[in-house]
Amino acid sequence: MGRYLGPRCRLCRREGMKLFLKGERCYTDKCSFERRSYPPGQHGQAQVRAKMSDYGIRLREKQKVKRMYGLSEKQFRRYFDEADRLKGLTGTNLLVLLERRLDNVVYRLGFASSRRQARQLVRHGHILVNGRKVNIPSFLVKVGDVIEVREKSRQNPFVKESLEGVARRGVPQWLELDPDGFKGVIKALPVREDITLPIQEQLIVEFYSR
Repeated sequence: MGRYLGPRCRLCRREGMKLFLKGERCYTDKCSFERRSYPPGQHGQAQVRAKMSDYGIRLREKQKVKRMYGLSEKQFRRYFDEADRLKGLTGTNLLVLLERRLDNVVYRLGFASSRRQARQLVRHGHILVNGRKVNIPSFLVKVGDVIEVREKSRQNPFVKESLEGVARRGVPQWLELDPDGFKGVIKALPVREDITLPIQEQLIVEFYSR
């Protein structure tokens, strides 16, 4: 299946929580999830009362994280297989790999108001890693990497607007932001405690291990 092009707020309602897919809009009263927090569709309100099977619970958790990071099923499964090969807990390894993606780091640093917008910035060559242009959203950052907005792109209204709202979202402890210099540094690799999103990664492991 190709990339999802439908309404993004519909995905939040389907998963029963805000996935923050539309940037600053998600923090306002215009957020569709705030007005209609039940699943989309004709029978959405009835689904709230319906009991979900164990398979359904695990499926929804996997779908939630996949949509949160904006990945296809094939991409997500590849990350899971890589996490399974690494030492340690597979679920934690999976989340760390997803957090290390360049588009996610650009979003976490506040250069973009959503991961979708961050992915676009990366693909269009607005982001430098250690002084070199990297246009691959899935590029995995490592400790010591310097992520910055290209000088010619620093007047981009989307970047400036996003940086103004970064205080509301906060910057993770494993990152260090220099807003005046439009750059950030990877101080350390993220650990599970740094990932404060409401994710139950063990359910994803159980889904793929069934």
